[in-house]
Amino acid sequence: MVLNKKRRNTANKKRNLITFANPDSIISEQYRTIRTNLYFLNSDKQNKTLLVTSPGKQEGKSTTAANLAISMAQQQEKVLLIDGNLRNPYIHSIFKTSNAFGLTDVLIGSTPFEEAVYTSSIERLDILTSGKIPNNPVELLASQNMKKLLQKVKSLYDIILIDSTAILEVTDTKIIANICDGVVLVVKQNKTNIESAIETKKVLEYARAQIVGVILNNKK
Repeated sequence: MVLNKKRRNTANKKRNLITFANPDSIISEQYRTIRTNLYFLNSDKQNKTLLVTSPGKQEGKSTTAANLAISMAQQQEKVLLIDGNLRNPYIHSIFKTSNAFGLTDVLIGSTPFEEAVYTSSIERLDILTSGKIPNNPVELLASQNMKKLLQKVKSLYDIILIDSTAILEVTDTKIIANICDGVVLVVKQNKTNIESAIETKKVLEYARAQIVGVILNNKK
């Protein structure tokens, strides 16, 4: 039997957003545990902007960021999820929303944040997709406008999660890591090798970034 496009999209969304589709599952409980651990690490509210990244591609960082954002929103926190991957964005695909404009458009000044941010169907969770893929992602992420944006949203949200490119792939993530309060590193069982994990730690330390936690993803 062939599913129609709408039903396929719904099925994919449920698979990726398990904390929303199946909040009583074991995996959802694991996300709640991660959320709780981050809460205790952040009891003084100093880590409002958290970058979610991984050493390499396809290690589950975007899905992790999305489910962690939902889990936090379910605990009455006002959450902003930003897709900081300006090369191969994925957050809009997970949430099945438009990516006509987003972070890129805010940074170049063509669209105000208030018009670019997307209010999701999940209460207390807003999403800022990547927007148009630019020719100069490094320059945009290193701009004063990026720093000003993060300062602005800190006053509007309890927590800001930023998805990004893989840390060992391009320079972009190092730049974001340097201006975020903390980094959550996602590594995948039987995929991330020890050498990559060690190199990632060195790169983040060089970027003067603070690793606040490591998530082991064993999803096949």
